[in-house]
Amino acid sequence: MGPCFRGDDGVNIVAMSRSLHPRIVAAALIAIALGGLVAPAFSAENPAIASRQRAEKKSFTDSEIADGFFRVAFGAEYHLAGRVDRIRKYDRPVRVFAGGVSRPDRKAQLAKVVADIATRIAHLDIAMAKTADDANVVVTLVRDRDLFRTIRSFYGEDRAREIRKSLDPQCLSGFHKNEKFEIEHSDVILTVDTGDFTFLDCAYEELLQALGPINDTSAVPWTMFNDKVSMGFFDVYDQYLLNILYDPRIKAGMTMAEVEAVLPEVLADVRVWVRKVNGLKE
Repeated sequence: MGPCFRGDDGVNIVAMSRSLHPRIVAAALIAIALGGLVAPAFSAENPAIASRQRAEKKSFTDSEIADGFFRVAFGAEYHLAGRVDRIRKYDRPVRVFAGGVSRPDRKAQLAKVVADIATRIAHLDIAMAKTADDANVVVTLVRDRDLFRTIRSFYGEDRAREIRKSLDPQCLSGFHKNEKFEIEHSDVILTVDTGDFTFLDCAYEELLQALGPINDTSAVPWTMFNDKVSMGFFDVYDQYLLNILYDPRIKAGMTMAEVEAVLPEVLADVRVWVRKVNGLKE
């Protein structure tokens, strides 16, 4: 994942740089959830994703998880302005609408990504919405040739020029937060004419970062929020991070010290959930 921009207006913007993610063409279908164990989405029909899941590290110490959480949940590697020392998250149900170019196949894949996220984050109510008016996360699907025109329409000429110069992105997300650091609205821009692997990689990363963990880090090799890592699926390590973020004891506006005080008990419960949903051993 590329750097993050933060504006004076409370907008946070993150992007995936096209130079870091090769286009890999493969079919993509969601797998079936069985009981408490949720089968990995898309891996059955996508060799690129399946190979990454076979090699995925799934066992982490408390310190490895905590270190990653503090790195991605606080601050931003590159920011224009504003405070970056507080938890940012939704405190209400999240509804996602897909608009833009007519690509039923991509919209179907996006709906499966959202459903997969919903099964893996215990305390997050997230689902697709039928209309943009019913959504607080709006995904705009665009052709690659129209990406920067769309970015300009969202963020203005000056910021779009800086984003293009620094990132050369192939997908982008940003969110507005209020004075309590509660996210009120997110926008995600995805290009549709990439290969399936790249589309899914973008969709997972941008949707998850639109939920709050905006910081990019090269210090954690297991997270999709590392600009040298391509996943294409919701990996176990990042499930730990997002489940911590959306635990009710972690509240928008918390400082690092406040999170540190409750993290041990939160992480203990998160471990139980992540093990259950992924069928991991104790």
